[in-house]
Amino acid sequence: MLRSPEPRGECPGASACGHSPFVREETAMHDHRRLGRELELFDTDPLIGAGLPYWLPDGAALRHTLEEYIRGAERLAGYRHVYSPVLGKRELYEISGHWSHYSDDMFPPMDLGGEQIVLRPSLCPHHAVIYRSRSHSYRELPLRMAELGGMYRSELSGVLGGLTRVRAIQLNDAHIFCTLDQVAGEARAALDMIRRAYEALGIRPARFRLSLPGPGGKYVAAPAMWQRSTALLTEVLDASGLPYEAAEGEAAFYGPKIDVQVADTAGREATLSTVQVDFHQPEQFDLHYVGADGAKHRPVMVHRSIIGSVERAVAHLIEQHGGAFPAWLSPVQLMILPVSDAELPNAEALARRCLALGLRAEVGGRERGSLGARIREARLVPYQVVIGAAEAADDLVALRLRDGRRLDPLAASQALERISALIAAHSTELWD
Repeated sequence: MLRSPEPRGECPGASACGHSPFVREETAMHDHRRLGRELELFDTDPLIGAGLPYWLPDGAALRHTLEEYIRGAERLAGYRHVYSPVLGKRELYEISGHWSHYSDDMFPPMDLGGEQIVLRPSLCPHHAVIYRSRSHSYRELPLRMAELGGMYRSELSGVLGGLTRVRAIQLNDAHIFCTLDQVAGEARAALDMIRRAYEALGIRPARFRLSLPGPGGKYVAAPAMWQRSTALLTEVLDASGLPYEAAEGEAAFYGPKIDVQVADTAGREATLSTVQVDFHQPEQFDLHYVGADGAKHRPVMVHRSIIGSVERAVAHLIEQHGGAFPAWLSPVQLMILPVSDAELPNAEALARRCLALGLRAEVGGRERGSLGARIREARLVPYQVVIGAAEAADDLVALRLRDGRRLDPLAASQALERISALIAAHSTELWD
């Protein structure tokens, strides 16, 4: 059952430091670690380990819905999905460059049968190998490969927290293998997918960042490659009309990237979505396609992630919405409330109709308290369906929307049809 947080208090006035106690309270109220446990979305246990959260049923429902939305959006955009192992030989990451540039963030190798096996820190080497496992013609490009896959980062204990910094990550990742002339179009299309996803999720970017290399030796030493890829991403950002800032020292080791930044209730920024141009790994893995001239040519690899890691995305959604998620994403979409035990069979029958339509519904019977108490308990649920004697007699429902609106009784079939349509459209509106 989705439990709502306590109501917010009134602001008692500004503090001497200039920050309102209400602002601090608001930040604490929407802290995803507190809300995640209170709403029974996720939790941790020292026996499982730090940075390794587990998902409770409501959190799993939210996560599954988010993942299926992303997969559906990718299918519509022409992506093909793959699965790849979360393990790989050390040699794989030596070729990709992760071992020389990123090994401090990787778990140590495991010796198995005379080979060193590593928990992967990234999916891109696997996708490069999948690409080169078959020959490709220029007619197949752009080839868009996507995966919601696990990866692992050896984060220090001191920086772990909630879902934002974890050691086991489920990443919404994709790699587009394309010609040089196709790079800008694919990057623009990825930015458009990000925009649509943010609209459906009800979140706003804090800013767009062009992440460039900085001083130090953590980057691939190929000046011409960096200049070329930076020029492509700058062209894409300039053509999009999006305001952006350049930031040195934030690039991936193999190339620059467009980062979409989001901010939590305390104003702390994090990267949620990325678009990257990579000339390095196609070279390292000797990737090629056969061109119209019959000769072999090197593809460019565009990395893109619409929501980044599922963990960080859910953390941001919890804090952004305070648990009042868009209806299509809500763990419980309808709470059906029989006024008395006499209406319980009607409520249970309506719940079965909801489930048959793919809606997530629960029945809140009198064992949970008075009708008023049940309404208050379920105030984060988008739709509360009250069934009294009159509604039960005529197959009607009295809808209470999460935003406080109360609708006149209407036919149950009509109500479910309208709710289903809004949810199928991934709308942030509760009612037309």
